[in-house]
Amino acid sequence: MATPKTALSALLKTRIEGSGSETIVFCHGYGTDQSIWDKVVPILAQNYRVVVFDWPFAGTVKDQKLYDPLKYSSLEAFADDLITLLTEIGIKSATFVGHSMSGMIGCIASLKRPDLFKRLVLVCASPRFLNSDDFEGGFKNSDVEQLISTMENNYEEFASQNGS
Repeated sequence: MATPKTALSALLKTRIEGSGSETIVFCHGYGTDQSIWDKVVPILAQNYRVVVFDWPFAGTVKDQKLYDPLKYSSLEAFADDLITLLTEIGIKSATFVGHSMSGMIGCIASLKRPDLFKRLVLVCASPRFLNSDDFEGGFKNSDVEQLISTMENNYEEFASQNGS
């Protein structure tokens, strides 16, 4: 007998508040979770339908097996999950607010399914996360390697220091 799949919205701890005619979707960046939006959600929920959720890498997502580094080796997989989530919860068109890497995820998803996105609001989003000879604004390769090493050696410690 096949095990029934759990809805992505449940796996990602999706919360929907408010009941306005327009929807705002908030997506957190790496090292955080949906709680970064806690101060603005109650205010906006007075006039809008507000959606928040946790990406699979967030420490608050209980089934850490959900985060498969091979699946999520590019932002494209996150964009596909975002599209699946919005479709699953019945979003027809929303204002998308993406922090950090989620800003780029929203851009990719909006190219794939422009009908789902009324507007994009990008908060501290960068089109590149690595510095190069002609771009300064991301990380050095050594910084990224150190971050990955820290996560591999002690993920719980990493997550506790980064707000997840």
